[in-house]
Amino acid sequence: MFGMSFTEILIVAVIAVLFLGPDKLPTALVQVAKFFKSFKSSINEAKSTFEQEVKLQELREDSLKYKKQLERGAAEVRKKLTFEELEELKEAKANVNKTLNDIKEDFDITASFKEKPEEKTPQAQETPTTTPITKESNA
Repeated sequence: MFGMSFTEILIVAVIAVLFLGPDKLPTALVQVAKFFKSFKSSINEAKSTFEQEVKLQELREDSLKYKKQLERGAAEVRKKLTFEELEELKEAKANVNKTLNDIKEDFDITASFKEKPEEKTPQAQETPTTTPITKESNA
């Protein structure tokens, strides 16, 4: 115990008996045992607290690392969605522009018809002269 041999322990015990006497020796040994027990428990408690702090620090570091990864992933998803939405917007714009150009062309064609005076076709100028069919003319 504590790097002491049997003879050294025997010498300490004899000196303790001489100084304390046989009456106080058992109580002194109990107090020394309690001291070592409390010292050992406080050392173990400090050791476990230190280990818990180390584990907490590791968990914090891991959580920060995962948080950064999630933020990076979310940013990539946002970029992806943004690019996809941008493509959809470009397609929608192209469709709207095409529709507007078609309407403009239709409007231009209609306007060009209205600007030209309507020419009457020969068929439209001739008014059909038909004689009414009556019973008298057939007989």
